[in-house]
Amino acid sequence: MSSKSRSKRKPDQFDFVDKGVNDSDSSESEESVYSGLEEEPDTSEEDQEQSSNQSDNDSSDNDDDEDITLDDKSGLELSTEQRKELSTASDDELNEINDQRYTGNVKSQNRKQQKQITVKTADRPDEYDYDSSDEEDIRNTVGNIPLEWYREYPHIGYDIEGNRLLKPEKGDQLDEFLNKMDNPNYWRTVTNKMTGQNVVLSKEDLGLIQNLQSSKHPDSMAENYQPWIDFFTHEKMIHPVTNHPQHKRSFIPSKWEKLKVGQMVHALKMGWMKPTKAKTEEEEEENFYMLWKEDEESEITRRYRAHLPAPKMPLPSHAESYNPPPEYLLTKEEEEKWQNMEPEERRMNFLPQKYPSLRLVPAYKRFINERFERCLDLYLCPRKPKIRMNINPEDLIPKLPKPRDLQPFPTAQAIVYRGHSDIVRTISVDPTGQWLVSGSDDGSVRFWEVSTGRCMKSITMETGSLGNMCIRSVAWNPHPDVSLVAIAMGQTVILVNPGLGDKMVTNNTDNVLHSFSPTEEESMGKKVYADWSSIDTSDKRFENGFRLLLQHPKEVSQVTWHGRGDYFASVMPKGDSMSVLIHQLSRRRSQNPFNKSKGMVQCVLFHPVRPFLFVATQRYVRVYNLLKQELSKKLMTNCKWVSSMAVHSGGDNIIIGSYDCRLSWFDLDVSTKPYQTLRHHKRAVRAVNYHRKYPLFASASDDGTVIVCHGMVYNDLLKNPLIVPVKILKGHAISHDLGVLDCVFHPSQPWVFSCGADTTIRLFT
Repeated sequence: MSSKSRSKRKPDQFDFVDKGVNDSDSSESEESVYSGLEEEPDTSEEDQEQSSNQSDNDSSDNDDDEDITLDDKSGLELSTEQRKELSTASDDELNEINDQRYTGNVKSQNRKQQKQITVKTADRPDEYDYDSSDEEDIRNTVGNIPLEWYREYPHIGYDIEGNRLLKPEKGDQLDEFLNKMDNPNYWRTVTNKMTGQNVVLSKEDLGLIQNLQSSKHPDSMAENYQPWIDFFTHEKMIHPVTNHPQHKRSFIPSKWEKLKVGQMVHALKMGWMKPTKAKTEEEEEENFYMLWKEDEESEITRRYRAHLPAPKMPLPSHAESYNPPPEYLLTKEEEEKWQNMEPEERRMNFLPQKYPSLRLVPAYKRFINERFERCLDLYLCPRKPKIRMNINPEDLIPKLPKPRDLQPFPTAQAIVYRGHSDIVRTISVDPTGQWLVSGSDDGSVRFWEVSTGRCMKSITMETGSLGNMCIRSVAWNPHPDVSLVAIAMGQTVILVNPGLGDKMVTNNTDNVLHSFSPTEEESMGKKVYADWSSIDTSDKRFENGFRLLLQHPKEVSQVTWHGRGDYFASVMPKGDSMSVLIHQLSRRRSQNPFNKSKGMVQCVLFHPVRPFLFVATQRYVRVYNLLKQELSKKLMTNCKWVSSMAVHSGGDNIIIGSYDCRLSWFDLDVSTKPYQTLRHHKRAVRAVNYHRKYPLFASASDDGTVIVCHGMVYNDLLKNPLIVPVKILKGHAISHDLGVLDCVFHPSQPWVFSCGADTTIRLFT
């Protein structure tokens, strides 16, 4: 390179030249660049001529030049005095100094224009066009310190010479908005934290940023994927790459893997290792939560937020007046009585006194005591908010339909059947509804015509061989083709053909009973639970209708028939494991369904449709499946002593009466606990019964009443039964603390029969 080209070259990336500095400064900077790095360039004659011309111009305008250089420097650098002032000055003084510097700059510029003196300055390149070090910025030399320290100062750091770098002036939001609208490069302009200057990113910088964001190589020119060299081919070559023989272990299963698998299998068997459970749909769903949830609030803040004000003291009454009415003043006797009482028992904690005027009222003696007690109440007695419920009592009563909308049901007494001389304990109606049978403590069984009330037949039991003469239970066979009545008296169950109604039915019943012949298998080697004996035609009892006798080991309290009329069950409460016996009429055999005692059995019933047996003890009702011979359900009656039981014609609902005045309705499809419990009666419930066709059920009690209720069972399983009491039937008199002992519905009409301790039977229609 020639000397001419060297003298005319522009400052390159190694020239540290500042804008606004005169030629002398630029020459000094050039010397500083070349000194120590390389040899000084040789200056030619043209260079010397230019330098001589330049020195002449400098000498001619020396004075003005000094002012210009001072003014130019004042825009960038400060004198030592100004540095001292800046270091000790406050914010207001700094603002004044900046204003003075600004006015000095304006004056120097005016002098330049007047004298039209041109100062040649070196063209300074942008500092971001080059980078000579690893530091972020070469101008600011504060080092790696937080720039937040310079937040309150007008400068942002120091340059190489130790001069302060003033912060660039920033506009307001309006200037920022105008710059955003007018400047096309605004979107790629960033601010340098070290100097506060705006830097416009180039295309290369933007490409580098996009590559970093997309997780690519920063240099877009670099190749990430080298060309594939196919060392191994699919073609089989003559000379393989490796020809060593395969190792023996590649043919034998690994011993260590076998041990590891064995350990895992053993851990699974012992339960130490459990397989990971598959996540359910609920766990896989996203769990949402309340953003402003109050439960996370601390107890202290919640307590202060829900502040409860202290209750106000009651206002003074007339007795606390200084001039109370005469009726509020105490007499001497009342004052003595008040003084003798304990302070806690006194109705008032002061004595009412009367003064002629307010200025004569002395100071209250117990003022400090009452204030102290009030303070104790405020901070020792906890306060709790009491929620008032403004509820109309009528809204709590369920809205039931009116009884007149639920007709028909029995409302009035129609017929009274008289003839027994003692308590009538049990009644039963035949399947046609034409005849009624009743059993009494006088030892007689009477057959009545329902429509007229006449006693068609009366049978008096003999007390010689049968023991106790009280009739405990009677039950008419529900089959319409069989005319039989089972009578329980003492330890004997008697099957009687009353001979009423259709003669063909009575004759067929006798023919079926006489045609029985016992087989050898049944008579050999089987335990006999009840002795079956038939009545001969020559016996006098045959004329009264006696056909079969069943002798039991204990006293029988109840007899009930199966719906088909071939089976019937008898209950012996004191029979222990033989409390319940099931008898088959066609084969004349008895069987005991239970091996162990289930408690004191009160009554049993057959399911009307399914092969189930309901057994009611004192507190529970057990439902047994006779085919599977297992316990199906156990109902919790929630009463002390069960007295009676009835099964709905559908078989899914039962009612239970108890001696503690309760009537419980059970829905077998819903729960083993009562669906509803009624306490209509004032005394013990003796009997309950369902109607076969109508949605009615009745309960008889010792209070002398029969309560008829509407009990509608819907086919819709989602709809609960409707239970509405509709009528209280009265008419029986209470005798010997006993009222109505039994009640039975007519099989086809909405009528109910009841019998009681007043020796009468009543029909309500």
